[in-house]
Amino acid sequence: MFGLESLSGSAQAVATVGVVFAEALVLYVGYGALSGALGSTVLDALGGD
Repeated sequence: MFGLESLSGSAQAVATVGVVFAEALVLYVGYGALSGALGSTVLDALGGD
């Protein structure tokens, strides 16, 4: 998908870890923003405090 298979063993491992870390960071920031923007609205709709 990203062409990581063309790299050598160690470089491929480092690149894979980097891609996974970047994906995790994007998800963390995205879910945090979504939670901040919609958290109180959802809690109000569900009857939470």
